[in-house]
Amino acid sequence: MNTRIWLLVLFFFVFSKQDISAQFGFSHEIGFITGPLAMYSDFGQRNNFDTNVGNTTIAFGLIHYINFSYRADCNCYTKDTYFNDHFKIRNEIDYYRVKLEHFGRWVEPQETGLFADQLRAMKGSTRVFDIGSQLEYFPLSIRDFAAGAYKIAPFGSFGVHWVSYDPEVYSELGPLNTPATTPIKYLNAFQQEGASTWSVVMSVGIRYKLSPLSDLMLDSRWQYYFSNWVDGLNPSLENNGSVPVPENKANDWIYWINVGYIYYLD
Repeated sequence: MNTRIWLLVLFFFVFSKQDISAQFGFSHEIGFITGPLAMYSDFGQRNNFDTNVGNTTIAFGLIHYINFSYRADCNCYTKDTYFNDHFKIRNEIDYYRVKLEHFGRWVEPQETGLFADQLRAMKGSTRVFDIGSQLEYFPLSIRDFAAGAYKIAPFGSFGVHWVSYDPEVYSELGPLNTPATTPIKYLNAFQQEGASTWSVVMSVGIRYKLSPLSDLMLDSRWQYYFSNWVDGLNPSLENNGSVPVPENKANDWIYWINVGYIYYLD
């Protein structure tokens, strides 16, 4: 899997070179993003503040845009169509590692039973690498923004990313999968091996014009994984994982607020 990941990274950078695809009638932008990310998973209590704050990390990404409003091969504008002036394609590589544990009412100090002790002792982490594309929509004119007609350009985007994840789950009480260390709903319901899945990505944000060839970006993202194993847990009423517990209402997902710097290749 590591070889496949690095081949995808290499493809990303090759594709982002201006001289490779300028002849197709568009230009390129490159940049990076970073910011706090919260993971919503089977660790912790749903809609709980401590969970939302505790299971967080800092994520990083490299981004590449295909800009249809401008042609790099002739330093001229493309044909003035609505699509060219309001849409960009965003290609992206992201990485984060987040440490996970149980928060919420079931592990509060007044809870003294075996179940609470098992939850407090259960820890985990996951490393996530994803690569994919999004179609980004700008309600205001991309050309006018590039020409300095206004400083701020809002946008929204939707896309699909391929995701590689590598979880780890353990208990400070001892090896998992024994009645002494593991809550019954997590017996045979954890995973230590890496795997891959797909995800859907939606975001809203703004760009701020720094100079003719550079922007700052603020982006608010929701990303939903097509797997419930990204965090390494998938609680079930049956040991074979076929009957999810009632509180396990969705697959794992993240919310990421990131800031970025974007440079126009000219």
